[in-house]
Amino acid sequence: MTLLPTSLVGSYPQPDWLIDREKLGHQMPPRVRAAALWRVAPEWLEQAQDDATLLAIRHQERAGLDILTDGEMRRESYSNRFATALDGVDLDRPGTIVSRSGASVSVPRVVGKIRRKHPVEVRDIRFLRANTDRQVKITVPGPFTMSRQAQNDYYATEEEMALDYAAAVNEEIRNLFAAGADVVQIDEPYMEAQPDLARRYGLAALRRALEGVTGTTALHICFGYAALVPGRPAAYSFLENLADAPVRQISIETAQCSLDCAVLAKLPGKTIILGVLDLSTQRVETPELVAARIRRALPFVSPERLVVAPDCGMKYLPADVAFGKMKAMVEGARLVRQELQGRAASH
Repeated sequence: MTLLPTSLVGSYPQPDWLIDREKLGHQMPPRVRAAALWRVAPEWLEQAQDDATLLAIRHQERAGLDILTDGEMRRESYSNRFATALDGVDLDRPGTIVSRSGASVSVPRVVGKIRRKHPVEVRDIRFLRANTDRQVKITVPGPFTMSRQAQNDYYATEEEMALDYAAAVNEEIRNLFAAGADVVQIDEPYMEAQPDLARRYGLAALRRALEGVTGTTALHICFGYAALVPGRPAAYSFLENLADAPVRQISIETAQCSLDCAVLAKLPGKTIILGVLDLSTQRVETPELVAARIRRALPFVSPERLVVAPDCGMKYLPADVAFGKMKAMVEGARLVRQELQGRAASH
Protein backbone atom coordinates (compact mmCIF):
# COMPACT_ATOMS: atom_id res chain seq x y z
CA MET A 1 0.00 0.00 0.00
CA THR A 2 1.16 3.51 -0.87
CA LEU A 3 2.31 5.71 2.00
CA LEU A 4 -0.47 8.23 2.81
CA PRO A 5 -3.11 6.51 0.64
CA THR A 6 -6.07 8.65 -0.41
CA SER A 7 -9.76 7.82 -0.25
CA LEU A 8 -13.23 9.32 0.02
CA VAL A 9 -15.11 9.07 3.30
CA GLY A 10 -18.03 7.60 1.35
CA SER A 11 -20.24 9.78 -0.81
CA TYR A 12 -19.53 11.69 -4.03
CA PRO A 13 -21.95 14.09 -5.82
CA GLN A 14 -24.77 12.33 -7.63
CA PRO A 15 -25.47 13.63 -11.15
CA ASP A 16 -28.32 16.09 -11.70
CA TRP A 17 -29.89 13.69 -14.19
CA LEU A 18 -30.11 11.03 -11.46
CA ILE A 19 -31.39 12.91 -8.40
CA ASP A 20 -33.01 16.28 -7.71
CA ARG A 21 -29.98 17.92 -6.14
CA GLU A 22 -31.84 21.17 -5.45
CA LYS A 23 -34.44 19.33 -3.38
CA LEU A 24 -31.76 17.13 -1.79
CA GLY A 25 -29.79 20.15 -0.63
CA HIS A 26 -32.77 21.91 0.96
CA GLN A 27 -33.77 19.19 3.38
CA MET A 28 -32.05 17.22 6.08
CA PRO A 29 -30.79 13.76 5.07
CA PRO A 30 -33.91 11.58 4.81
CA ARG A 31 -34.33 8.86 7.44
CA VAL A 32 -37.32 7.24 5.71
CA ARG A 33 -37.57 6.47 2.01
CA ALA A 34 -37.55 9.51 -0.28
CA ALA A 35 -38.41 8.14 -3.74
CA ALA A 36 -39.48 11.59 -4.95
CA LEU A 37 -35.83 12.69 -5.04
CA TRP A 38 -35.02 10.41 -8.00
CA ARG A 39 -35.40 11.84 -11.52
CA VAL A 40 -35.43 8.41 -13.17
CA ALA A 41 -38.49 6.15 -13.40
CA PRO A 42 -38.40 3.15 -11.03
CA GLU A 43 -38.03 0.61 -13.84
CA TRP A 44 -34.83 2.31 -15.05
CA LEU A 45 -33.47 3.49 -11.70
CA GLU A 46 -31.03 0.64 -10.97
CA GLN A 47 -29.50 0.95 -14.46
CA ALA A 48 -29.15 4.72 -14.01
CA GLN A 49 -27.56 4.25 -10.59
CA ASP A 50 -25.10 1.77 -12.11
CA ASP A 51 -24.13 4.34 -14.74
CA ALA A 52 -23.69 7.03 -12.10
CA THR A 53 -21.56 4.63 -10.04
CA LEU A 54 -19.30 4.02 -13.04
CA LEU A 55 -18.83 7.78 -13.41
CA ALA A 56 -17.96 8.10 -9.71
CA ILE A 57 -15.43 5.28 -10.02
CA ARG A 58 -13.78 6.84 -13.09
CA HIS A 59 -13.65 10.29 -11.44
CA GLN A 60 -11.86 8.81 -8.44
CA GLU A 61 -9.44 6.91 -10.68
CA ARG A 62 -8.72 10.03 -12.78
CA ALA A 63 -8.08 12.05 -9.63
CA GLY A 64 -5.62 9.36 -8.49
CA LEU A 65 -7.33 7.98 -5.38
CA ASP A 66 -5.91 4.77 -3.96
CA ILE A 67 -9.01 3.37 -2.21
CA LEU A 68 -12.32 3.81 -4.04
CA THR A 69 -15.94 3.90 -2.91
CA ASP A 70 -19.07 3.60 -5.05
CA GLY A 71 -19.85 7.24 -4.23
CA GLU A 72 -23.07 6.05 -2.57
CA MET A 73 -24.89 6.78 -5.84
CA ARG A 74 -27.78 4.50 -4.89
CA ARG A 75 -28.55 6.22 -1.59
CA GLU A 76 -30.84 9.09 -0.72
CA SER A 77 -28.84 9.43 2.49
CA TYR A 78 -25.98 7.56 4.11
CA SER A 79 -28.33 5.65 6.42
CA ASN A 80 -31.88 5.32 5.13
CA ARG A 81 -31.28 2.72 2.42
CA PHE A 82 -30.07 0.16 4.97
CA ALA A 83 -32.29 1.25 7.86
CA THR A 84 -35.50 0.95 5.83
CA ALA A 85 -34.59 -2.50 4.47
CA LEU A 86 -34.89 -4.21 7.85
CA ASP A 87 -37.67 -6.24 9.43
CA GLY A 88 -39.43 -4.69 12.42
CA VAL A 89 -40.00 -1.26 10.84
CA ASP A 90 -43.38 0.20 9.81
CA LEU A 91 -42.53 2.18 6.68
CA ASP A 92 -46.12 3.20 5.95
CA ARG A 93 -46.60 4.98 9.27
CA PRO A 94 -43.25 6.52 10.18
CA GLY A 95 -42.40 8.04 13.52
CA THR A 96 -40.97 11.44 14.42
CA ILE A 97 -37.94 12.56 16.38
CA VAL A 98 -36.04 15.80 16.93
CA SER A 99 -32.82 15.64 14.91
CA ARG A 100 -29.36 16.64 16.12
CA SER A 101 -29.96 20.05 14.48
CA GLY A 102 -33.20 20.56 16.43
CA ALA A 103 -35.60 19.90 13.54
CA SER A 104 -38.56 17.51 13.65
CA VAL A 105 -37.97 14.70 11.13
CA SER A 106 -39.77 11.56 9.99
CA VAL A 107 -37.94 8.38 10.96
CA PRO A 108 -38.48 4.62 10.79
CA ARG A 109 -40.98 3.48 13.45
CA VAL A 110 -39.83 0.29 15.12
CA VAL A 111 -42.83 -1.98 15.78
CA GLY A 112 -41.13 -5.40 15.97
CA LYS A 113 -37.79 -7.11 16.38
CA ILE A 114 -35.12 -5.57 14.12
CA ARG A 115 -33.73 -8.22 11.77
CA ARG A 116 -31.91 -8.14 8.45
CA LYS A 117 -34.14 -9.75 5.82
CA HIS A 118 -31.52 -9.95 3.06
CA PRO A 119 -28.18 -8.41 2.00
CA VAL A 120 -28.68 -4.72 1.25
CA GLU A 121 -25.35 -3.50 -0.19
CA VAL A 122 -23.75 -6.71 -1.47
CA ARG A 123 -24.66 -5.98 -5.09
CA ASP A 124 -23.16 -2.49 -4.62
CA ILE A 125 -19.76 -3.80 -3.51
CA ARG A 126 -19.73 -6.48 -6.19
CA PHE A 127 -20.40 -3.84 -8.85
CA LEU A 128 -17.61 -1.64 -7.45
CA ARG A 129 -15.19 -4.57 -7.18
CA ALA A 130 -15.91 -5.60 -10.80
CA ASN A 131 -15.21 -2.13 -12.17
CA THR A 132 -11.85 -1.16 -10.67
CA ASP A 133 -8.56 -2.86 -9.88
CA ARG A 134 -7.87 -0.54 -6.92
CA GLN A 135 -8.74 -1.21 -3.30
CA VAL A 136 -12.42 -0.68 -2.49
CA LYS A 137 -14.34 0.52 0.55
CA ILE A 138 -18.05 0.56 1.34
CA THR A 139 -19.94 2.16 4.21
CA VAL A 140 -22.82 1.00 6.40
CA PRO A 141 -24.78 3.07 8.92
CA GLY A 142 -23.86 2.30 12.50
CA PRO A 143 -26.24 0.62 14.95
CA PHE A 144 -26.12 3.42 17.51
CA THR A 145 -26.87 6.08 14.90
CA MET A 146 -29.74 4.05 13.42
CA SER A 147 -31.20 3.56 16.90
CA ARG A 148 -31.10 7.34 17.43
CA GLN A 149 -32.78 7.89 14.04
CA ALA A 150 -35.79 5.71 14.87
CA GLN A 151 -38.94 5.90 16.99
CA ASN A 152 -38.99 2.96 19.38
CA ASP A 153 -42.50 1.57 19.77
CA TYR A 154 -41.42 -2.00 20.57
CA TYR A 155 -38.30 -2.45 22.70
CA ALA A 156 -38.17 -2.11 26.48
CA THR A 157 -34.88 -0.18 26.22
CA GLU A 158 -33.01 1.74 23.56
CA GLU A 159 -29.95 -0.40 24.28
CA GLU A 160 -31.82 -3.57 23.39
CA MET A 161 -32.90 -2.01 20.11
CA ALA A 162 -29.36 -0.84 19.31
CA LEU A 163 -28.00 -4.36 19.87
CA ASP A 164 -30.48 -5.80 17.37
CA TYR A 165 -29.47 -3.12 14.86
CA ALA A 166 -25.90 -4.21 15.57
CA ALA A 167 -26.70 -7.85 14.81
CA ALA A 168 -28.13 -6.77 11.44
CA VAL A 169 -25.04 -4.67 10.69
CA ASN A 170 -22.80 -7.60 11.67
CA GLU A 171 -24.49 -9.88 9.12
CA GLU A 172 -24.15 -7.21 6.42
CA ILE A 173 -20.46 -6.56 7.16
CA ARG A 174 -19.62 -10.26 6.93
CA ASN A 175 -21.36 -10.46 3.55
CA LEU A 176 -19.60 -7.31 2.29
CA PHE A 177 -16.16 -8.71 3.04
CA ALA A 178 -17.11 -12.01 1.44
CA ALA A 179 -18.21 -10.08 -1.67
CA GLY A 180 -14.83 -8.36 -2.10
CA ALA A 181 -14.65 -5.30 0.18
CA ASP A 182 -11.13 -4.34 1.29
CA VAL A 183 -12.48 -1.92 3.93
CA VAL A 184 -15.93 -1.64 5.50
CA GLN A 185 -16.66 1.62 7.28
CA ILE A 186 -19.37 2.11 9.91
CA ASP A 187 -20.84 5.63 9.97
CA GLU A 188 -21.62 6.73 13.52
CA PRO A 189 -22.08 10.53 13.59
CA TYR A 190 -24.48 10.27 16.52
CA MET A 191 -21.67 9.02 18.75
CA GLU A 192 -20.31 12.56 18.58
CA ALA A 193 -23.74 14.20 18.71
CA GLN A 194 -24.88 12.23 21.80
CA PRO A 195 -21.67 11.11 23.54
CA ASP A 196 -23.23 10.23 26.92
CA LEU A 197 -25.62 7.74 25.35
CA ALA A 198 -22.82 6.49 23.11
CA ARG A 199 -20.76 5.70 26.19
CA ARG A 200 -23.74 4.05 27.86
CA TYR A 201 -24.56 1.63 25.04
CA GLY A 202 -23.18 2.81 21.69
CA LEU A 203 -19.79 1.21 22.21
CA ALA A 204 -21.43 -2.08 23.23
CA ALA A 205 -23.49 -1.96 20.03
CA LEU A 206 -20.34 -1.31 18.01
CA ARG A 207 -18.63 -4.33 19.57
CA ARG A 208 -21.64 -6.47 18.69
CA ALA A 209 -21.63 -5.16 15.10
CA LEU A 210 -18.00 -6.23 14.71
CA GLU A 211 -18.19 -9.57 16.53
CA GLY A 212 -16.21 -12.18 14.59
CA VAL A 213 -15.32 -9.73 11.79
CA THR A 214 -11.71 -10.08 10.63
CA GLY A 215 -11.45 -7.66 7.70
CA THR A 216 -10.23 -4.04 7.85
CA THR A 217 -12.94 -1.96 9.50
CA ALA A 218 -13.27 1.79 9.95
CA LEU A 219 -15.50 4.08 12.01
CA HIS A 220 -16.51 7.54 10.84
CA ILE A 221 -17.63 10.16 13.36
CA CYS A 222 -18.30 13.74 12.35
CA PHE A 223 -20.18 16.90 13.21
CA GLY A 224 -22.73 16.52 10.40
CA TYR A 225 -22.66 17.48 6.72
CA ALA A 226 -21.07 20.92 6.41
CA ALA A 227 -23.69 21.97 3.84
CA LEU A 228 -26.50 21.31 6.32
CA VAL A 229 -24.98 21.76 9.79
CA PRO A 230 -23.09 25.07 10.03
CA GLY A 231 -20.28 25.64 12.48
CA ARG A 232 -17.91 23.23 14.15
CA PRO A 233 -16.67 22.80 17.73
CA ALA A 234 -12.93 23.02 18.19
CA ALA A 235 -12.65 19.47 19.53
CA TYR A 236 -14.35 16.10 19.54
CA SER A 237 -16.16 15.06 22.70
CA PHE A 238 -16.07 11.32 21.96
CA LEU A 239 -12.86 10.60 20.07
CA GLU A 240 -10.78 9.29 22.98
CA ASN A 241 -13.51 6.78 23.86
CA LEU A 242 -12.68 4.93 20.64
CA ALA A 243 -9.13 4.02 21.70
CA ASP A 244 -10.19 0.49 22.64
CA ALA A 245 -12.99 0.10 20.08
CA PRO A 246 -12.62 -2.99 17.84
CA VAL A 247 -12.03 -0.99 14.63
CA ARG A 248 -8.70 -0.59 12.84
CA GLN A 249 -9.36 2.84 11.35
CA ILE A 250 -11.06 5.99 12.65
CA SER A 251 -12.26 8.67 10.23
CA ILE A 252 -12.36 12.24 11.55
CA GLU A 253 -12.70 15.86 10.46
CA THR A 254 -9.73 18.19 10.90
CA ALA A 255 -10.00 20.73 8.06
CA GLN A 256 -13.08 22.84 8.77
CA CYS A 257 -12.69 22.74 12.56
CA SER A 258 -8.88 23.18 12.48
CA LEU A 259 -8.70 20.30 14.93
CA ASP A 260 -5.84 20.22 17.39
CA CYS A 261 -4.32 16.96 16.18
CA ALA A 262 -2.62 16.32 19.53
CA VAL A 263 -5.71 14.29 20.46
CA LEU A 264 -4.65 11.70 17.87
CA ALA A 265 -1.80 10.66 20.17
CA LYS A 266 -4.49 9.15 22.40
CA LEU A 267 -5.42 6.65 19.65
CA PRO A 268 -2.06 4.86 19.38
CA GLY A 269 -3.35 1.60 17.94
CA LYS A 270 -5.53 3.12 15.21
CA THR A 271 -5.03 4.13 11.62
CA ILE A 272 -6.45 7.63 11.24
CA ILE A 273 -8.50 8.55 8.17
CA LEU A 274 -7.56 12.23 8.28
CA GLY A 275 -10.08 14.74 6.94
CA VAL A 276 -8.13 17.42 5.07
CA LEU A 277 -10.80 18.95 2.79
CA ASP A 278 -13.12 21.66 4.16
CA LEU A 279 -16.56 20.85 2.72
CA SER A 280 -18.21 24.01 4.06
CA THR A 281 -16.75 25.99 1.17
CA GLN A 282 -16.73 25.52 -2.58
CA ARG A 283 -13.24 26.96 -2.73
CA VAL A 284 -10.88 24.28 -3.99
CA GLU A 285 -7.88 23.87 -1.72
CA THR A 286 -4.37 24.15 -3.12
CA PRO A 287 -2.19 21.05 -2.82
CA GLU A 288 0.04 23.07 -0.49
CA LEU A 289 -2.86 23.74 1.89
CA VAL A 290 -3.78 20.05 1.90
CA ALA A 291 -0.14 19.19 2.60
CA ALA A 292 -0.09 21.61 5.54
CA ARG A 293 -3.19 19.94 7.00
CA ILE A 294 -1.54 16.53 6.70
CA ARG A 295 1.64 17.79 8.36
CA ARG A 296 -0.40 18.95 11.40
CA ALA A 297 -1.04 15.30 12.25
CA LEU A 298 2.49 13.97 11.76
CA PRO A 299 3.84 14.88 15.22
CA PHE A 300 1.11 12.66 16.73
CA VAL A 301 0.55 9.86 14.18
CA SER A 302 3.19 8.03 12.17
CA PRO A 303 2.63 8.44 8.41
CA GLU A 304 2.19 4.68 8.11
CA ARG A 305 -1.00 5.07 10.16
CA LEU A 306 -2.58 7.82 8.05
CA VAL A 307 -5.14 7.68 5.25
CA VAL A 308 -5.89 11.04 3.59
CA ALA A 309 -9.56 11.88 2.94
CA PRO A 310 -12.15 14.67 2.93
CA ASP A 311 -13.69 15.73 6.25
CA CYS A 312 -16.95 13.94 5.46
CA GLY A 313 -19.04 12.82 2.49
CA MET A 314 -18.85 15.04 -0.62
CA LYS A 315 -22.49 14.44 -1.56
CA TYR A 316 -23.64 18.07 -1.40
CA LEU A 317 -20.82 19.70 -3.40
CA PRO A 318 -21.10 20.62 -7.09
CA ALA A 319 -19.42 17.91 -9.16
CA ASP A 320 -16.65 20.13 -10.55
CA VAL A 321 -15.78 21.40 -7.06
CA ALA A 322 -15.71 17.87 -5.65
CA PHE A 323 -13.41 16.68 -8.43
CA GLY A 324 -11.10 19.68 -7.97
CA LYS A 325 -10.88 19.12 -4.23
CA MET A 326 -10.21 15.42 -4.79
CA LYS A 327 -7.32 16.19 -7.16
CA ALA A 328 -5.87 18.72 -4.71
CA MET A 329 -6.07 16.10 -1.96
CA VAL A 330 -4.14 13.58 -4.05
CA GLU A 331 -1.52 16.18 -4.97
CA GLY A 332 -1.18 17.37 -1.37
CA ALA A 333 -0.65 13.80 -0.19
CA ARG A 334 1.97 13.34 -2.93
CA LEU A 335 3.86 16.44 -1.73
CA VAL A 336 4.07 15.13 1.84
CA ARG A 337 4.89 11.61 0.64
CA GLN A 338 7.84 12.99 -1.35
CA GLU A 339 9.06 14.96 1.68
CA LEU A 340 8.92 11.86 3.88
CA GLN A 341 10.64 9.68 1.32
CA GLY A 342 13.32 12.33 0.79
CA ARG A 343 14.04 12.45 4.51
CA ALA A 344 14.19 8.66 4.69
CA ALA A 345 16.61 8.54 1.77
CA SER A 346 18.87 11.19 3.32
CA HIS A 347 19.20 9.07 6.46
